[in-house]
Amino acid sequence: MNKSALADLIKRHTGAGLKSVTPLSGGCVANVMRADLDDGRQLVIKQGTAQDAGLLVEAEMLRYFKSHSPINCPEVIHADATCLVMSFIANDNRMSTQVQLDLAEQLAAQHQVTSDTFGLGFDTLIGGLHQPNTQETSWITFFAEHRLRHMAECARNEGKLPGSIVARLDRLIDRLPEYLPTESSPSLLHGDLWGGNILCHSGKLAGLIDPAIYYGDREIELAFGTLFGDLSPEFFARYSEILPIAPGFFEERRDLYNLYPLLVHVRLFGGHYVSAVNQILARFSP
Repeated sequence: MNKSALADLIKRHTGAGLKSVTPLSGGCVANVMRADLDDGRQLVIKQGTAQDAGLLVEAEMLRYFKSHSPINCPEVIHADATCLVMSFIANDNRMSTQVQLDLAEQLAAQHQVTSDTFGLGFDTLIGGLHQPNTQETSWITFFAEHRLRHMAECARNEGKLPGSIVARLDRLIDRLPEYLPTESSPSLLHGDLWGGNILCHSGKLAGLIDPAIYYGDREIELAFGTLFGDLSPEFFARYSEILPIAPGFFEERRDLYNLYPLLVHVRLFGGHYVSAVNQILARFSP
C-alpha cells in the first residue's frame, strides 16, 4: 500500500489526515511504521508483504486481549490481510522497579482470568509462527502435544532441529507427569512475555504488545519472562505475594517450560538455540 492509499485508509477510520510515517523496529513478517496524524494522534501500521502475514490473526489476538486482560494493549482500528492499524503506546524503554511491580500486580490479575479448558477457541501466532490452540482438559497433554511436539516437529521438518534431539524430546514428553502438576488452572496468558513486548513510560507500565494468547498454566508465562532476564526479583516477590509460586518452579519447571520458547527461537533463528534445547534435554532426558 502506497502512502496515498494509506492516508485514505486512515482518513476513513479516524477522520484525521496523515502527516508523516516513520519506520519502527520489529515485525517478523510485516513492515512496522508509526503514523503521525494532523490532529496529534499517533498510530502503528503493520503492512504485510503477503496475504499470509497473519495480520488478521494478530488483530483477533489483540481484540481478545483488550477485552479480557486488565493490562493495556494497542486498540485495533483496522485490519485486513495486508494491513493492520492500531493505536500507538509510547515507550521510553526504562524498565524501573516500579514497572516491575506494576507488571507483577497486573499480570497476577490477568492470570486470574480463567477458562474451563487449556488452549483457545482459535489458533494464534508466536513470532509469526502458527501456534495451535486445540482445547484440552489436561495441561500436560496440551503442553506436550500443542506446544513441545508441534514446535519440535515443525523445526525438524524445516531442517533446523536434528532428529536425535526430537527423539530425546519425545522421551521427555513421556516423563512430563513426573515434573509438572497434573492439576492446573487454565489462566489467560500473554504468551510472548519478554522485554521487547513490555512497554513502559514515565516510570510506569504502559502496556504489552504482540500477544500470542491462549489459556495455560501461568508458570509457563513466568518462565518465559526469565529466559532473557526480563523479570526481576522484585517482580517475583510482588507476584508471589498475590499468587504464590509452588516450590520447584525455579529449580525444575522453569527450564522445562522454556523448552517451548527455545524451540520457537530454533525455528526463527537457529544457531545456539539448538544447543540451549540440548542442554535442557541433557538434564531431564539424557
